[in-house]
Amino acid sequence: MSETIKRPKRKNPILKTRAPTLPPDRRSRIALGLVRGAALGNLELQCCAACGAVQYPPREACVRCLSAELEWTVMSGRGELVSETTLHHSQELFFRERMPWRLGLVRLAEGVSLVVHLDARCGPAPSPVIVEAVLDRAGQAALVAKPDGGNTALADEPKLRNFTSDPRFRKVLVTDAKSPVGQAVVKAVLEAGADLVWAGHCEPWKNPPGWPAIAELPKVTLVPLDVTDTKSVNELAAELGFKVDIVINTSEHHRTFGIFGRAGVETARAEMETNCFGLLRLAQAFGPVMQARGADGETSAVAWVNLLSIYALSNFPQHATYSASMAAALSVAQALRAEMRVAGIRVVNIFPGPIDDEWNQLLLPPKLAPSAVARAIVGALKGSVEDVYPGDIAQDWLARFRDNPKALERELGR
Repeated sequence: MSETIKRPKRKNPILKTRAPTLPPDRRSRIALGLVRGAALGNLELQCCAACGAVQYPPREACVRCLSAELEWTVMSGRGELVSETTLHHSQELFFRERMPWRLGLVRLAEGVSLVVHLDARCGPAPSPVIVEAVLDRAGQAALVAKPDGGNTALADEPKLRNFTSDPRFRKVLVTDAKSPVGQAVVKAVLEAGADLVWAGHCEPWKNPPGWPAIAELPKVTLVPLDVTDTKSVNELAAELGFKVDIVINTSEHHRTFGIFGRAGVETARAEMETNCFGLLRLAQAFGPVMQARGADGETSAVAWVNLLSIYALSNFPQHATYSASMAAALSVAQALRAEMRVAGIRVVNIFPGPIDDEWNQLLLPPKLAPSAVARAIVGALKGSVEDVYPGDIAQDWLARFRDNPKALERELGR
């Protein structure tokens, strides 16, 4: 049986911080299809368009008919644990430090057999299980079998908690806690069990609805932070960088109108200063310190979350410069992900559709409530994903972008 997750002990400041070790990250190019599905929280396997055979591991051709027409298809995940074993030795340093490790062979309902990491709560073979594709600390896809039914969160299993960035018992920085989304995120991570939340704020004269209540919440500490000011960011990083486990960047500057709707570049510059350069300042100040803490055991730095927009995928001309700033921020976030991966720190990008706030007043529903965005962020941290597209608009936009980016561009420009 699995042990209950306990509050981690304080780190001994005298002990040297050990270098992070990562799971094996060598994969073929074709196997990255598994990673794409896992990044979105899906178990996707190759299905032959010619004969319908489902196969694993990924290959260049169908094992049954040798056709090259292979499509990545979402699987149900339901299956039966056929057999299991427990490893007590490994050549890989990552697993050697975590022995014993339980593995199993699962036959999916689709007929294919998979070798999986086995949740300690799974019963002995044969028993029904659910298989999920998750991202490990190296950013690669891993298959995990959990018991079918009941509360089976990965974070509740001590060995598999490493696959998640669950906020429980962790310290979180929310960069802009005055915005509607920022306030909702502070409440959501507290409800998820965060030990401490630093609520960033700037513009002291600004007192939006709900802000006084945030300041009075237990476990919340207000900290001054202006992401457009390098000195402000660096000072806060010097004070808190070695303590923060999760950074959630909710800072954004959003204005409407297209290119011809506003004269000059002042609005575009302000959006870039916050949305793109603000992220860059945060990454340069907090990133190296968090990277160094990627192996602090139970008190490791584990995640960085960026609140972007679905407009980052394809420009929405009614919000032209805002869309451009979000596209630039996405590019910075991808570079940040690559640099954080060496320390096993997950970078999660959130791509919501229109949020129900003052800058989307003229857009017709459906629009996302700030609380829905906050739930998506916490869900991503509790799970094992890199990219989240909350809401119907974002899901539809993503599907059309994957199908035909040029068609989406034309449709948005009408």
